Amino acid sequence: MTESARDGEYDEWLDSIESGEGYYLECSNGHGWLPPRRVCPRCHDQDLARVDLPESGEIASHTTISVPTPQFEDDAPYVTAITDFGPVSVTGLVRGEDPDDVAINDVVGIEVGERVTTGDRAVVFRPR
Repeated sequence: MTESARDGEYDEWLDSIESGEGYYLECSNGHGWLPPRRVCPRCHDQDLARVDLPESGEIASHTTISVPTPQFEDDAPYVTAITDFGPVSVTGLVRGEDPDDVAINDVVGIEVGERVTTGDRAVVFRPR
């Protein structure tokens, strides 16, 4: 990916996951958010600290995409999931498991992978 195609703090966050140093931002009231953030949207606290992302999370919701838009045609079928990592929820793709076997409360790890169709980086969850 060229430097001009990078998306600032989001790509820095993906870089941190790739290097095994994923993080989230937490305000002094304990609310967690993914970057980029300057202010806690819940309580408006501006004192945000970088906190290590837990090594594993639990799938809270998921859906299997069997008929994708042309932009993701070669990725199908794929599972998109919302996964709770402590106080933050992360959206990503579930890989390494048959789509029919993905379930609520499955424990997964987080990494960075690529979209098959576009080659773009994406958040990926793998079973633990």
